[in-house]
Amino acid sequence: MDQPLHWLALGFKDFAKAPLLSTLHGLVLALAGSLIAWVAHDRFWLLAGGLSGFMVIAPVLATSLYAMSRAIERGEEVNLQLLIRTWTQWQMRFRKQPDSYWCLIRFGLLLALAATGWVITSSALITLFAPVPIHTPMDFIRHVVLAENNFLFEIWLGLGGVMAAPVFASSVISMPLLLDRKVSVLQAVLTSWKAVLTHPLPMALWAFLIMGFTLLGFMSLFLGLILIVPMLGHGSWHAYRQMVNVSDLEERMSGQGDW
Repeated sequence: MDQPLHWLALGFKDFAKAPLLSTLHGLVLALAGSLIAWVAHDRFWLLAGGLSGFMVIAPVLATSLYAMSRAIERGEEVNLQLLIRTWTQWQMRFRKQPDSYWCLIRFGLLLALAATGWVITSSALITLFAPVPIHTPMDFIRHVVLAENNFLFEIWLGLGGVMAAPVFASSVISMPLLLDRKVSVLQAVLTSWKAVLTHPLPMALWAFLIMGFTLLGFMSLFLGLILIVPMLGHGSWHAYRQMVNVSDLEERMSGQGDW
């Protein structure tokens, strides 16, 4: 049960070894979150949809953080060129190895679809059962969260947990594995589920930590994401490395960008 905290500690160590590039990831996502909030501050469902999608596709956005942790683990140089290779070399090799590039795209689309499904379900639930129309975040807090003799908020939270659990189980190991080894999306997802089902309590704690730190980042007007995103991204790499034995799987891309 103490391993998730160990992953966070290792993630922070990687962050300290490459602080500028790690902070750059957090800064980009903090700016993206701020932009979502600015555009949709008076449109509750647009805001909820944007932030939900933000959280669901975070494993894809952290791909280059996994690449940085892998390079640190191997004693290789971590620089801007590594990040550029991580995000572009998949595309340059598309014609020769289409699965190498599209496995990430397909998985990202699946996560985006899951986020869309949650937003639609959530919107329908609140629209049908809220005592008044909900237009802004304050409307949601006043008439749903703080409503007396109404269990709508508890039902909403429970439904969100039911829908979030399979998304977490499908993605917690998948993205680092897809980056690191030549496996299919299906194989990566099944491996992720096996890791969660084999160690349910530690992985539940890991999910709680991810959710808690992410909410803390949101509550800090997204400023906390500057540090939280790289810590969780690097930590997720170490979760993958400790949970999965990949010694028999072929590497997808070496630390120097060679196939």
